[in-house]
Amino acid sequence: MGDLIHTWPAITELVKHYPNLNISWLAEENFADIARLHPAVNQVIPLAWRRWRGRILSPSTWREIRQLKQQLRMMHWDMVIDSQGLLKSAIPARLAGGPVAGFDWRSIREPVASLLYNKTYRIDWQQAAVARNRLLFARAFGYAVAGDAQFGIRPGERAEWLPAGSYVMLLHATSRASKEWPESYWIELARRLNADYGLTAIYPWGNEHERQRAERLAQVQAGAMVAPRMTLTEAAGVLGHAAAVVGVDTGLSHLANALDVPLVAIYTDTDPKRTGVCETPYAVNIGGVGQRPSIDEVLSALSSRQGFQQ
Repeated sequence: MGDLIHTWPAITELVKHYPNLNISWLAEENFADIARLHPAVNQVIPLAWRRWRGRILSPSTWREIRQLKQQLRMMHWDMVIDSQGLLKSAIPARLAGGPVAGFDWRSIREPVASLLYNKTYRIDWQQAAVARNRLLFARAFGYAVAGDAQFGIRPGERAEWLPAGSYVMLLHATSRASKEWPESYWIELARRLNADYGLTAIYPWGNEHERQRAERLAQVQAGAMVAPRMTLTEAAGVLGHAAAVVGVDTGLSHLANALDVPLVAIYTDTDPKRTGVCETPYAVNIGGVGQRPSIDEVLSALSSRQGFQQ
């Protein structure tokens, strides 16, 4: 999910230089809605790699792979860009049949993927993903990167179930326990945001374990809410209308980042210089590997974000 979101600014910049481009995006089927959120994308082609790898010997898997190849080969591609730099993205990029551009051997986590590209570009591995993608697109299409990153998307309609007043989205769920923030911290943060700013806390979730934690967090404070199960498109609408978002290292934090809402992204086990949100007047990263930002640190960072309680 994060890889897709980190590509939005590159697409936004690309179409400013080439407004007549017809852009198709090959995306993992579970995250295809993320690709569809960008208005410059004409077509999204779902890829089922996560499902296929679990049953790679099944005849139905190979039938679907052949069907994908046929679908890709039906189009004439002037350019194919692999901005993920992994074998799982380089192989289908090659299947498309067009000239493939990507990062060079020294610029990606799986260097062997670069052997499948027709044209490669060396881009500093230490740069953030958004900057790397913008540079890759710019070099492949022959223009210069300029200005701040623009994600280019907007939230949808405000969901009917949302509270009438202002609310804060608290993104407590992440991929592993080492990246979590303590439940007691979330509870106290929600209490203080409500007492000081009148914000209703909303806790989203994506699986049963996360739903149970969301219910534990919400039941402690009167008025706090557990969000219903949402699609990624629905989540974009809810995040985009929030007065503020506080989240751990998770895809929804990056989605909030793209929507220019006041955002604090909390890191406890990963390096925000590499995987953090794109820092803007609206968004900031705090914490890092082996760190646990305090509630006061989060509140201080949030209060300085553009658009918060203004």
